[in-house]
Amino acid sequence: MSEYFNTQAIALSKSFTDAAFKAHTLAIEGLERVTNLQLKAVENRVAATVDFFSEAAEIRDFDGLKAIWPKGVNLVKESAEKMYASNQEVFGVTVKTSEALSQVAKGSFEVANDSFKKQVSAATTDFTKQVNAAAKKAK
Repeated sequence: MSEYFNTQAIALSKSFTDAAFKAHTLAIEGLERVTNLQLKAVENRVAATVDFFSEAAEIRDFDGLKAIWPKGVNLVKESAEKMYASNQEVFGVTVKTSEALSQVAKGSFEVANDSFKKQVSAATTDFTKQVNAAAKKAK
């Protein structure tokens, strides 16, 4: 009888270990995608800002300042829009990663439940056979 419990414990721990490994892999892949999105967004905005400041450094009079002012406002507007779009993409990746993690957890619990049912069924059947055999001997 204890063999069934030992087998069940080993199968359950293996199932949870596999699920944890899958969950870890999914989490790392999601982190990589988020980091990649954010780095691209920062790289793009830094390049645009450097271009703007390079142009702004060449201004020597008030007319030049009036000419570059709309470009500065446009840079701020574009940066805010790009930041919002980037955050939306990051949120999307996070949601997809969370859904995948929940599917792994759900699958792990289903596998553990099925395994447990099989072990209990086998143990019950074996125990019933032993009881019936003992009852027959007692007669």
